[in-house]
Amino acid sequence: MATAQQLSGKLQRWAKSPFYFNTAAHLLRIEREQAKNLGELLEGLRTCSDASIFQHTFRTLQDHHFIREGFSNDFAHWAFESCNEVALAERLASLDIRAFTSIPALRGQIIAIIDRYLKANSRARERAAMEQFYFCASDTIVIPTTAIARNLQEFADGLEKVSLHSIYYHFIDARLRLKLNSNDFSVWLTQEMDLGALAERVNRVDIYTSTLQDVRRQIVRDIRFAM
Repeated sequence: MATAQQLSGKLQRWAKSPFYFNTAAHLLRIEREQAKNLGELLEGLRTCSDASIFQHTFRTLQDHHFIREGFSNDFAHWAFESCNEVALAERLASLDIRAFTSIPALRGQIIAIIDRYLKANSRARERAAMEQFYFCASDTIVIPTTAIARNLQEFADGLEKVSLHSIYYHFIDARLRLKLNSNDFSVWLTQEMDLGALAERVNRVDIYTSTLQDVRRQIVRDIRFAM
């Protein structure tokens, strides 16, 4: 248990550099890869950009966070809705993106799941989908907010104040920039506040089964508990 002196030290600790809360808008663009069947999806997965893999897995969490049912990645959704391959959709949906620390590893696992399925169900490879799959990626436009944090109190207050789009940008979207290893909040807590243990707790907040509002609440709880 922290002593009164330790708690006072954390409350009075000032960041080496402030945390500037940003939000972002995403401009969706269609890439060159597209698929009319599962065989073409498999080939597209081999050549598409890392940003496209991120778009159809991590970035779709922004949409799926507002619903509690259905598939959490676009590949599983398309396999179910357009290809009627329920077993494949379930296997793709069971992929826990929290377990991956690199886009190439995530790409490789998706490819492996589909490849194994098609080897066992060869007719599914060329069967035409009801709707074509378009590989997409996003261009991010960063928008500053007025929220700034120079200590833990201001950081918790800022987290409660900013929009869910800002939470998404710093906690999920940042993972593409940071190679899936961390998020902007944890990086600031480690580098600017010397609070590595707290940063680790924040980084472990569940982005997969929680809504964005739940993510915000958990991070704020962790910050306030540390204060």
